[in-house]
Amino acid sequence: MSEIIDNKAQRIRTLKTIIKKLHSGEPAENVRQELKELVSQTDSTEIAAMEQELMADGMPVEEVQSMCDLHSKVLRDLIVESRPMDVPPGHPVDTLRKENEALLEHVGRMLEILARIGGLKDEDSPAGLLGEFRGHFNNLMDVDKHYRRKENLLFPCLERHGVTGPSKVMWGKDDEVRELLKALGEALGESGASAGEWKLVAETVAASALDAVQEMTFKEKEILFPMALQTLTEGEWGEIWTHSPEYGWCLVEPADEYRPPKPSEPLKAAALGQEEALMFETGSLKFEQLRGLLKALPVDLTFVDDQDRVAFFSEGTKRIFSRSKTIIGRKVQHCHPPKSVHTVEKIVGDFRSGKEDVAEFWIQKEGVFIHIRYFAVRDEQGKYLGTLEVTQDLTALRKLEGEKRLPDTGH
Repeated sequence: MSEIIDNKAQRIRTLKTIIKKLHSGEPAENVRQELKELVSQTDSTEIAAMEQELMADGMPVEEVQSMCDLHSKVLRDLIVESRPMDVPPGHPVDTLRKENEALLEHVGRMLEILARIGGLKDEDSPAGLLGEFRGHFNNLMDVDKHYRRKENLLFPCLERHGVTGPSKVMWGKDDEVRELLKALGEALGESGASAGEWKLVAETVAASALDAVQEMTFKEKEILFPMALQTLTEGEWGEIWTHSPEYGWCLVEPADEYRPPKPSEPLKAAALGQEEALMFETGSLKFEQLRGLLKALPVDLTFVDDQDRVAFFSEGTKRIFSRSKTIIGRKVQHCHPPKSVHTVEKIVGDFRSGKEDVAEFWIQKEGVFIHIRYFAVRDEQGKYLGTLEVTQDLTALRKLEGEKRLPDTGH
């Protein structure tokens, strides 16, 4: 491939063919030169588009995820480190970059400690070094805040522009990092391990977890962030900036120089005027009353319309699962990690077909018992209008016993 491929679609097709060769088992050296020439002509949006096309061709997202690290490792040696696009301090990308730098600093210190443990005699105790290692590990677990902002704020904005690959592939890789870090945390919980035992942990669990964190910072720096900066509008960056504090910061606080642009159009809460009311068969509610009622409900509501797009969520002050306005209009399938999308699709499919009307689940998270129910919403003729998700913290309710009557009444 000596000629310059000046057609973007052709470059994406060629890149896709090369990646398929790698995945089929062809040695990296066999395609290295071809890939090197192509990478010099390719930008981050084309790498993401290649992954998206592989999925559009029917390749399962899990398979693309498994390929992701393979071609990332090959590309890592070929991509010339990009010059960061200028953004003001405090811009969402500036904060994400600085968080990655802080994460890599902790990873580097952890690798140094593991090397020191490797120099101990097998029968020695690594307790002192592991104490230091645990401190860095605890800081590293802050990465979940970084990933949640990316998944719940950045990905929805990219999807508005038809860029769905990152939310499918990268979210799955984020979950892999989480699982690897969880396994490392469990290994650190084992007390009394010898240096010899920890050398084995270092070569397996720790190496995998730390490598996964490093790989993700590379993918974000060289692919995700440049692509997002080329794609999103200033208004969308303003949205991300506004909602970011809801998810928290990873290791560093954002700078304060960036300010989002004023919205081009003011948000319209509803078509109802202050004094107009919605009429129901059982009464009427003014708009402010309706809004206050929904906020006061002891449950979290999310409504997905008949096109599988998130249309509404309630504004409770103590939501169980975070929601931000960036999800409005987002396909519900993109609001869940890849491993659970098939469950979501089955629920919605059964509701749409009329096979089911209710689905419910319950989980325990950090000592909280969470009840999650899905209801098919239909009109009077039974036509499917969408799906309502109702989430409730039942921890306190499950402990109730006996009776508590209204004061001074027998009721």
